[in-house]
Amino acid sequence: MTLFLAVVAGFVSGLRTGAPVAILAWAVHLGWLKLPEPLALIGSAWAVAGLTLFALGELAADKWWTKIPDRTSPPALIARILTGGLLGACIAAAGGAGMIEGAAIGAAAAVAGTFAGFHARRHLTKAKGLPDLPVALAEDTVVIAGCLWAATRFS
Repeated sequence: MTLFLAVVAGFVSGLRTGAPVAILAWAVHLGWLKLPEPLALIGSAWAVAGLTLFALGELAADKWWTKIPDRTSPPALIARILTGGLLGACIAAAGGAGMIEGAAIGAAAAVAGTFAGFHARRHLTKAKGLPDLPVALAEDTVVIAGCLWAATRFS
């Protein structure tokens, strides 16, 4: 079950870079997720504050900044792979599995989430003609729910 949760956390990291990490940081900070050092530092007040601001900025930019690069562009994809790996490692460590295995699974799931999210959003907005804002908000809901679900299975 632990490695499946690492897949979920990694996948949602492919949809958004900042929100999953901020949610994980809050889960650690609130004691919902217990991590060994040095991973536990993600739950420090400074890390939680910084990651929350980053996540809120990313969510706002996704909705209102039209020149934001595609999530499949190299810098965005690399960021998603790194956050997916971090979340996978944290979830694996919390569940007693290997951190390296969790990181690899989380990173691979982030790649899958990146491309699945890109194609799903493009299909819904271009082919189906849905407005972008409701599709983006639905994607945010999946990210928040998926990451909360994965991060709270250990409490």
